[in-house]
Amino acid sequence: QVQLVESGGGLVQAGASLRLSCAASGRTFSRYAMAWFRQAPGKEREFVARIIWANGSTYYTDSVKGRFTISRDNAKNTVYLQMNSLKPEDTAVYYCAAGSNIRTYDDWGQGTQVTVSS
Repeated sequence: QVQLVESGGGLVQAGASLRLSCAASGRTFSRYAMAWFRQAPGKEREFVARIIWANGSTYYTDSVKGRFTISRDNAKNTVYLQMNSLKPEDTAVYYCAAGSNIRTYDDWGQGTQVTVSS
């Protein structure tokens, strides 16, 4: 099992930036991919971005392409989500997840709230 702890959320105005962090511990050698998901009030959880731990390959959902960047720091076992040009529709609880493949995420963090005001 991989333990994940997110941080970096907050309340910002539209157009601002935030950087989320996700620190991993435990059986980190077992993860193949790390990803960020989000869940807005009254909506289902949705995929935001993922990174393949071994080679750094990334993938984004269309709504965040060009604004969000996922990255990793191998030495710190940490994944980041740099969010620029934030919009009110980005408001959600953001979750970090670790998976044994790109479709199955077995370990989840507790989430961090991001609120973007207009």
